[in-house]
Amino acid sequence: MNALVRNIVITVCGCLLAACILLAFTAGVSARKVMVCSGIDIVIADSLENSFVTKADVKGFLDKEYGQYIGTALDSIDLRKVEEIIDGRSAVKKSEAYVTKDGLLHVSVTQRRPVVRFHKNGGGFYADAEGFIFPLQSNYASHVQVIDGNIPLSAGSGDKGLIEDPKEMAWFRNVMNLVNTLEKSRTWKDKIVQMSVNSDGNFVLVPREGKEVFIFGQPTDVASKLEKMEKYYTHIVPQKGKDRYREVDVRFEGQIVCR
Repeated sequence: MNALVRNIVITVCGCLLAACILLAFTAGVSARKVMVCSGIDIVIADSLENSFVTKADVKGFLDKEYGQYIGTALDSIDLRKVEEIIDGRSAVKKSEAYVTKDGLLHVSVTQRRPVVRFHKNGGGFYADAEGFIFPLQSNYASHVQVIDGNIPLSAGSGDKGLIEDPKEMAWFRNVMNLVNTLEKSRTWKDKIVQMSVNSDGNFVLVPREGKEVFIFGQPTDVASKLEKMEKYYTHIVPQKGKDRYREVDVRFEGQIVCR
């Protein structure tokens, strides 16, 4: 076979292959255009950690706010609108919607993961690690550290969104450091059962056992203050006796003040 014939054969084969690909693509598009949504598959990605949103909730949101989607052509389903409806829920961090050739509308939901619960003025709200505030949920309560009292955050029980004030965010970051340090500590994780902020803005830590409370001050110098609290138990209690004091103040450098 000379070069001319070989080139002609290659060209013809190439054209046939391109035509087949185009035909398959066109057939697929045509098939999808006539395919309708036969159902919905909902996955709550982190349902073992929190249950703020259930599959029934998601379906209810869509049924109420999106309208008819079962029996609707797949190409006509507004996936962005589906996501916007679900993302509008304060406890939802992100959702993803897509359709598949079996006719299903798939919705994957990731919930917000609270790390602390604040209570003030008779109301409360959650905050995640990024400083996103969202309301308490009527159907579920997450088991996280609760801090009550004089909370210096402008957010209220019905608010949602990131903390915007720089001073408030700085305070929140310090609180997160305190909460995370306690959570990771073998000594303090189960020993501190309550944290409050008094009228002076000082943190008060309440241990599980004993009559004393610890005046912690601002949520700064965490490691140093926790070390003083440990010295109280290892040095002062053995000498002075259990339940001798009602307050143990660890705010001051180089001092443990017991009253």
